[in-house]
Amino acid sequence: MAKAVRFHKQGGPEVLQYEDVPVGEPGQGQIRIRHTAIGVNFVDTYQRSGLYPMQLPAVAGNEAAGVVDAVGPGVKDLKKGDRVAYTGLPGSYCELRVVPADRMVKIPKGISDEQAASMMLKGMTVHYLINSTYKVKKGETVLWHAAAGGVGLIAGQWLKKLGATAIGTVGSEEKAKLAKAHGYKHVINYSTENWVEKVKEITKGKKLPVVYDAVGKSTWDGSLDSLAPRGLLVSFGNASGAVPPQNLGILAAKGSLYVTRPTLATYIAARADLVKRSTDLFNVVKSGKVKIETTARYKLADAAQAHRDLEGRKTTGSVVLIP
Repeated sequence: MAKAVRFHKQGGPEVLQYEDVPVGEPGQGQIRIRHTAIGVNFVDTYQRSGLYPMQLPAVAGNEAAGVVDAVGPGVKDLKKGDRVAYTGLPGSYCELRVVPADRMVKIPKGISDEQAASMMLKGMTVHYLINSTYKVKKGETVLWHAAAGGVGLIAGQWLKKLGATAIGTVGSEEKAKLAKAHGYKHVINYSTENWVEKVKEITKGKKLPVVYDAVGKSTWDGSLDSLAPRGLLVSFGNASGAVPPQNLGILAAKGSLYVTRPTLATYIAARADLVKRSTDLFNVVKSGKVKIETTARYKLADAAQAHRDLEGRKTTGSVVLIP
């Protein structure tokens, strides 16, 4: 048996229960991993709340790092004691679990377990968004909502490395300072400024080729209004709630706009893509151009409080649970 954070019904943070769960031996192509650090992400709250329906009961979480505890038959690339990390496998809020070996990546020297647990989902999300969903070019100006969040802080640094001008939106002056320190040339406090008008001012009326929006419902209309003709809205999250049904005609009216709703799972479904994106991520972090900073740590047993703080906008950067 091992400790895990499960929910037997979907709802608020109070549905998260710290309890014992059975853990078996790894089978064909599997390993057993003992977690050392577990990432906390908004997608975890969507799964818990019911926005993303889950088969119940379910162990929460989607990202973690740890040490290989046992190796099943047919696994050749990993051995007991290897440091590994993963994302995209629901059920990470636990001490110990059995997982497919081919979804693991080895953590290289120079990367800590906490960094790895904080970067797999967030860092590879930034990688695919700025390299594949829309390939950001040197000299372009782009907008990123929730710039002081875990994904946003990674994005600001990486966009600066690419030579792009990053505009970020935040909800407080404290978060504005944090975003500025992480690569954003322009930071807009949406609680005190009209961010759509500010974007027009910054771009001298030209507006933007792409907007990255993980906020959802509350920023949808403004994001569309910030795009230049034939611009792309990348909607990749719902922090303020799901975007309601839309009339596609609005895209024509606002300038032949494009909208996409991507997920990391699609972009790392193939093993080769997982390895490529994680390798690029580890390399850029080791280079020092992108820093992964754990800003809050909670005990695994305190996962419900971590969710309350995340949803209450009390956190910035990367949050981890420690088993």
